[in-house]
Order: sequence, then C-alpha cells, then structure tokens
Amino acid sequence: MPLYKYVAAPAGSATDSGTRSNHKRGTIAAETPRQAREELRRRGMRVHRISEATSGKSRTIRLGNAHEVAWANAVDELSMMLGAGIPMLEALETIAEQSRGVFRSAILEVIDNVAAGSSLADALEKRPDLFDEASVHMVQVGENSGTLDTVLAQLAKFKRRSLSLKDSVTTAMVYPCFLVVFGTGAGIFLMTSVLPPLLENLMETIDELPWPTRVAQAISNVLLNYGLWIALVLALAVIGLVVAVRTPRGRRAWHQFVFRLPLLGPMAAKQGVSRIAMVVGTLIRSGVELPRAIELAARSTKNQIHREALEKARSRIQAGEEIADALAASGAFPPLAVRVFSVGQESGKLDDMLFRLADDYDTQVATASTRFTALLEPVLILVLAVAVGFLLLATIL
Repeated sequence: MPLYKYVAAPAGSATDSGTRSNHKRGTIAAETPRQAREELRRRGMRVHRISEATSGKSRTIRLGNAHEVAWANAVDELSMMLGAGIPMLEALETIAEQSRGVFRSAILEVIDNVAAGSSLADALEKRPDLFDEASVHMVQVGENSGTLDTVLAQLAKFKRRSLSLKDSVTTAMVYPCFLVVFGTGAGIFLMTSVLPPLLENLMETIDELPWPTRVAQAISNVLLNYGLWIALVLALAVIGLVVAVRTPRGRRAWHQFVFRLPLLGPMAAKQGVSRIAMVVGTLIRSGVELPRAIELAARSTKNQIHREALEKARSRIQAGEEIADALAASGAFPPLAVRVFSVGQESGKLDDMLFRLADDYDTQVATASTRFTALLEPVLILVLAVAVGFLLLATIL
C-alpha cells in the first residue's frame, strides 16, 4: 500500500500561515491521496499538505548484510531514545529521517501502523522481509513486560555480535578470493591473447616444440576453440548447484559436505552453534521460554542440519525429555555445547553459559579463520607463481 507524507493540524486549531507550532508531520498508508485525507479527517486532523512518500507496493526483497546493519543500528538507537523517555513515534520518526531506501520505507510503514494503534511487534511482523521473527518476538516480550528499552538493548548487542562474527570470517576470505579471481583471469588472458601469437613466431623458427611448450599450446587451443562452451557448462553447473541448494534436501547435502571438509568444516559448525547459542541466550534473558527460544533459533539459522536438529530437540523437550538428551540424540552438536545446555539448565544460568559458549566459539572461529587465511595465501601465491613460471619455461625452451 502506498505511503503519503502529510502536514496537518488538529481540526480546532488556528490555521493561519503564521501559526505553525501545532502542525504535525507524519506518514499514512492509503490506496489514494483522497483516502489518506479522509482517514486524517476521521482522526480529527485538518490536512494542509499531502504528497506521496513511496509509490507502488512495498518491495519484499532481502538486502542481506546492509539491512541487517541498518536494523542493528536502529534497534540500538531506539533502545537509547526510549530509555531517555522519548515517545515511541518520535523515536521511530528520528530513525526514519536518517534511514534510506527500502529500510526507510519499512520504518515509515511501522510508524503508520503504530500511530493507528498497533503494537511495535505487530507493526514489525508485517515486514518479515526486513525484520526477523526472533526480533519481533523479543519486541513483543519487551512490550508485554514493560521492559522494551532493556530488551532492545539486548537485541542490539546480539545483532552486533552476530554481524561482527560474520564480518570477521568474510574479511579473512576477501584476499584469497581476490587471488583466485585475479589469477584465473590473468591465466586465461595469457593463454588466449599473449601465448597464441608468440607460439606462431616460435613455430616459424623451431621444427619441434619442447614438451612444456606443446602442453601450453594444447591448453591455449582448448581455451580458444572451446572456451565459450566451457564457460557455458560451468555457468550451468553453478546455476544447477544454486537451484539444488535452495531445496531442503540439496541444502542438507551441501551443509553435510561443508561439515566434512578438513579445515572449513569445524569452523562452519562452530559458527553455527555460536549463533544458535547467542539467539537462545538472548531470548531466554528476555523472558522467552526455552522451547519457544529453540523454535525461533531453528527458524533463524540457515544451516539445514542445525535447523532439523533444533526442531527435533524442541519436540523432545515438549514431550518431557531433558535438553541434553534431546540435543545429543541429533548428533549435530558437539559434546561441549550439549554439556553447556545441560549444566546451564540445571544451574538456572543457561543464558550466561550460552553467552560464554558463544564467546569461546567466536574466538575459536576467528583464530581458525586467521590461520586458514595465513596458510591459504602463500599456497595460492605459490600456485600462481608455478603457473606463470611454467609459461615462462615453455617460452624460453
């Protein structure tokens, strides 16, 4: 539904151009400007100006890390403003003023829904493309308990920790990925543009080429004659893999493959368990019951193996089984995580122990990713050096 910006004043107030202190600015959702005016009049407002804020239906797209960062910042700022005594609508309008793009449109929709009488949780729930279910549920708990600013502070801390872990792993992989892309591109350029004319000149002066030169010539001919077909096959293979991974069975097979990799497998498993521990710990500290917290953690995780394990564990817990036995039965969680859940539940300090587990696994993942990058970079440089050296050898011989 389109959003319209308006400037209005209470129906009984002065309307002369010199008196604007009682004018109110805001947004309202309506199908047409006329419906927006009628709704404002029904609320007892005299409309001075109205214009369209967004056109068309709201886009339901994921912005990935960009929208997660925007939401984390918004939650932190909203918690600070509510704690300072600023009313909800004014706080949301402040966030909207400094937001951009789709996220700003979503905040404007939230403002309009809250102004119409909806709770903040219900308003956020209408945009599941930007606001995850765990965040919505925590906001709902905070509103019901009267501790919304405290719950939002915990949610902001969780969001920032989650983004920090993701950024550390991503940053560690940037340089190796650059080397792979650059090396592959340079190799293709040398084989298709530099080597062929050089080989033509060599064949005019040499009767028989050395075997390294013949190997380089064969690779160059394959790329020149079948390069487009090879690129097409690789593109189709990548598209097929992406389509397969989008299915539950394909996603599960892919995650199983990742978990079995020598170095990346333990890193991926610990990263997933760390996120689950943070989600469950944050929800429990906010007053959410354990079965519901595990359900929301299952929905928030992207790993199919962990999701299925959490869903089965939730069913077992609701049936009366201990959480340690429920998690151990899945086989998807390391013994340390199972033990932490068990001891934390028995001691009544499950949230604290889960945060400590998340901190420990975050440190291990950051250390492992740094070591993996430190090992991968010289290996890739060595491979590039060997490839370039082979071409030089083929030319010199």
